[in-house]
Amino acid sequence: MARSVVSGSLESSDCLITLTEAGETSVQVDTIVHEAFQRHLESLIRETLKQSGVKNIKVHCQDQGALDYTIKARLEAALARYEENDDG
Repeated sequence: MARSVVSGSLESSDCLITLTEAGETSVQVDTIVHEAFQRHLESLIRETLKQSGVKNIKVHCQDQGALDYTIKARLEAALARYEENDDG
């Protein structure tokens, strides 16, 4: 079974980030705000992943109107948990 971690919530102005081990990196963004922001959020997530050096991971972001710094902080927290649980 693939390992996964979560960070955040589905409260207003927050987001829920779910990371799951995968064969390749993929990003899925579900947002309550205008569709144009979906591309921006995907780009923000991909850039944060690139900076972290984590690869082969599926990111699912359920955005409830969070600002960029909130999404980045939730993703960084999830990445830290993911790496903590790395078996080796």
